[in-house]
Amino acid sequence: MITAGVYIHIPFCKTRCSYCDFATGIYETEIAARYMGALVREITSSRYQSEVVDTIYFGGGTPSMLSPAQIEQIITSCNDTFDVVPAAEITMEINPGSVTEAKLSAFRSAGVNRASFGAQTFDDKELAKLGRSHTSTETLRTFESLRATGFDNVSFDLIAGLPGQTMSGWQSNVARAFDLRPEHISFYLLEVHSGTPLAEHIQRGIQPKPDDDLAGEMYAWMLERACKAGYEHYEISNLCLPGFESRHNKKYWTGDSYYGFGCSAHSFDGKRRWANERDVRKYVEAIENSIPVVVEKHDLTEADLRAEAVFLGMRLMRGVDARAYEASFGVDLLEEHRDDLRQFHEAGLIEFDGDVIRLTRTGALMSNEVFAKFV
Repeated sequence: MITAGVYIHIPFCKTRCSYCDFATGIYETEIAARYMGALVREITSSRYQSEVVDTIYFGGGTPSMLSPAQIEQIITSCNDTFDVVPAAEITMEINPGSVTEAKLSAFRSAGVNRASFGAQTFDDKELAKLGRSHTSTETLRTFESLRATGFDNVSFDLIAGLPGQTMSGWQSNVARAFDLRPEHISFYLLEVHSGTPLAEHIQRGIQPKPDDDLAGEMYAWMLERACKAGYEHYEISNLCLPGFESRHNKKYWTGDSYYGFGCSAHSFDGKRRWANERDVRKYVEAIENSIPVVVEKHDLTEADLRAEAVFLGMRLMRGVDARAYEASFGVDLLEEHRDDLRQFHEAGLIEFDGDVIRLTRTGALMSNEVFAKFV
């Protein structure tokens, strides 16, 4: 059975991280209350009512800044609007130090059964440089509280390639994460976005420019250590213990439908993509005045769908089955891209397993260069 996912964007934070380029802002009681009303109204008026949904993902921002009653209200709205399966994966992004054990227990009772946990680094100096509002001690304390309140599916976020970060520092971060043994780990190479405080600091020489070569070494080292620790490298930037892949995030890579609600939320129904108004107040005012909030639409051509099937599908380390691709699009992928695939194979970026094409570990690190050939 084909099922869809629901993404809920909560744009509020206690502070704004120096590297952040997301649609977020500081929490204010008045706009947060109006945002809740607008969000529920958008969900319940969805054109995809009664569609089967098996994942709900609260992202942000810091969704855990909402009260358990507000989270429960949103989940109830989803249940009233969609056919949410009983065993749905319901994920909430949580910042360390932003929740109490009592609040986590209430979130669990409201239906949240998976936590995505923004650890980023266990080095307090690095956390301060990133503008994070928590300490490594709060990371450990919050993780203990998650376990104490029944969360048995927890994901950590870690960032490699931070300004001034050393290999030994990164190895220490990874070791501490594996010692805690979360079910899932997402790890990212730091991206410096223009217009962020971090980009300005680097430009002014306040912080050093990240070392891309060192970040690549960090990536390779983590994968090697992860395999020894029993984790599966199932997607370019994601590891999990067996059976704990992110069911929601996999929808982005496999072409399943997902419907986003809230400011800046993106959606895909298999044929078209669209995005909501990014500004929080403009989003709220539009909903309150019954004005459409979609500001960007893109109807996908067959060429678009074919390209996405390759470069999104190859994000998964299981690769893309050329015969399944041919059954869907009537095109022989191996023949269509014969020269490019041969060059990538000779360079050690991809490998073949029968009709399956997949990235090697080196290819995963250089995935953008590979994917560019299919766009």
